Amino acid sequence: MATDDPGMTEDRNIGRNSDGQFDVGNPGKPKGARHKVTRAVEELLEGEHEALTRKAIEKAMEGDMTALRLCLDRICPPRKGAPIAVKLPPVRSAQEAVEASVALLEAVSSGEVTPDEAAAVMGLLVGHKAVIETGDLEQRIAALEGKQK
Repeated sequence: MATDDPGMTEDRNIGRNSDGQFDVGNPGKPKGARHKVTRAVEELLEGEHEALTRKAIEKAMEGDMTALRLCLDRICPPRKGAPIAVKLPPVRSAQEAVEASVALLEAVSSGEVTPDEAAAVMGLLVGHKAVIETGDLEQRIAALEGKQK
């Protein structure tokens, strides 16, 4: 299969259509395949893991803050999805979702929660508000349909 693109060789074009995209059903890379750079780095580090780890620990013990952070991140990685405590009003209506949003923004501005934590909670509030609005619409439609009969 020939190509006009000088960067596209015969080998790279296997399993691709004339536009260079993968054909339908092409599985792509096989499971467990690693990039050649990753394999090269692994070969360079072969047998050196213990020495490198020991050196990082020594540097950390000498006060190297980067090495210390590296070691601590491996021993006890930063927890993701840790629970937070923020006081929000009950949310049973769209208006109460707005009030909860205001409370959440106040918690961010006072330093009670981080902006990232607030963004996650805000996502929950937006989703919950959508559920409330959908339920309200269903009730209104049902009421209208009941009046028409």
